[in-house]
Amino acid sequence: MYQSQHDEEYVGEPYYGDGSVYVSRPTRTRRRLIVVAVSLAALLVGAVAVDRVAAGRAESRTAQAFQDGMGTADRPSVHVSGFPVLTQLARGSLDHVDLTALDIPAKGTSRPLPVTRLTVGMDGLKASGSADEAHARSVRATAHLSYADMSSALGVEVSRGDGAGRVDATVSLPLAGDVTVSAAVSAVSGNRIAFTDLRAERGDLLPPLKSLLDKALDEPIPLRNVPQGLRLRSVTTTEDGIDARFTGRSVTFRPESG
Repeated sequence: MYQSQHDEEYVGEPYYGDGSVYVSRPTRTRRRLIVVAVSLAALLVGAVAVDRVAAGRAESRTAQAFQDGMGTADRPSVHVSGFPVLTQLARGSLDHVDLTALDIPAKGTSRPLPVTRLTVGMDGLKASGSADEAHARSVRATAHLSYADMSSALGVEVSRGDGAGRVDATVSLPLAGDVTVSAAVSAVSGNRIAFTDLRAERGDLLPPLKSLLDKALDEPIPLRNVPQGLRLRSVTTTEDGIDARFTGRSVTFRPESG
């Protein structure tokens, strides 16, 4: 009796026609591997979630401590780098922390110059013996001073100058008119910014106007609202202000350290 090709197919194996692909059911070993892989993935996701919660708490505590110390109206933004953070917390030291604070008020100076924006990068940040203190192995920071804040502090209108590292200072008096001078800005000891090499740019430098400029620019202006232990290294002019760059090693942050 004639038997067709379809009758010769293996019993129990579905036939899908020419060109079809047969997919067998996963074996017991493959099923176990799948279960293990899914379980590991779930554990990894859970571990990441727990670690991010720990990082969030560390960031919140650090932000609160810096807000209390620097007296900012808004809490600084903080980012803790590295994974896992839990192991960093366990050993009591965070590998790297970035902080950005806005509008830091100036205290203890006759010419208060607020820091418009302060960005701080800290390596090896850990809590010290006091609950209110933190210690960093090394720190790099940039204080941005807007021309508007500088103008308020100095009593003259400050703007970007034509040359690199220079600013323009403009004063005016009724009837005397306006006068603008260009000054070079530089970092000097004591975390201060100095204005030197004054050059007349526009207007007649009459005695009353010269007196105003001398009062504003003769004495370097101190930056006292940055954490202690940081040393001013350089200043550069930008489109909207001056960037003052600091570095420090073995820096301790504490309330009222600014």
